[in-house]
Amino acid sequence: MLRSLYDWTLRLAAGKHALWALAAVAFVESSFFPIPPDVLMIPMIIAAPHRAFRIAAVAMVASVLGGMLGYAIGAFAFEQIGQPILESLGKTEQIEAFNERFNDFGFWAVLVAGLTPFPYKVITIMSGWTGLPFWTFMVTSIIARGGRFFLVAGLLWKYGEPIRYFIERRLGILLLLFLTLLIGSFYLVKYI
Repeated sequence: MLRSLYDWTLRLAAGKHALWALAAVAFVESSFFPIPPDVLMIPMIIAAPHRAFRIAAVAMVASVLGGMLGYAIGAFAFEQIGQPILESLGKTEQIEAFNERFNDFGFWAVLVAGLTPFPYKVITIMSGWTGLPFWTFMVTSIIARGGRFFLVAGLLWKYGEPIRYFIERRLGILLLLFLTLLIGSFYLVKYI
């Protein structure tokens, strides 16, 4: 089953609507969706390495635009939308304390969340809710998301075939590693 899902994702990644699908996933992941765009971006680059940097650019632009939606949710609809999203991630008790500390580290919080598997949507919503200056948020988001997606694209572009072979041989282990990182990120969100 895992192999057929992997093959299906590679076919989707090579399809003519793959960039639109990636843009949609990157956009919604930045404000409320739990699945990171890497899940689609990596097989897209493996399937078409000559498009690696275009794929990274689409992911970055869509992610930053989605981050703007997350910022707006935090700024204008925190109680109705933002708070339930953060509560679903287990952040209920820490919201007030986090609000007091967040802007002291706002630039670094956005940078770290944008570069790592940490759920970026938490930072986008908190940035709007705490009143982090919008342009600080935007510039940092562009640097962080661009750095993350272009680094992945560059590595896959340069080492694509060996990485593809590695992924195909060790797909189960890689999925386990990815899920461990994802669960670890949610754990950090809950207890930070």
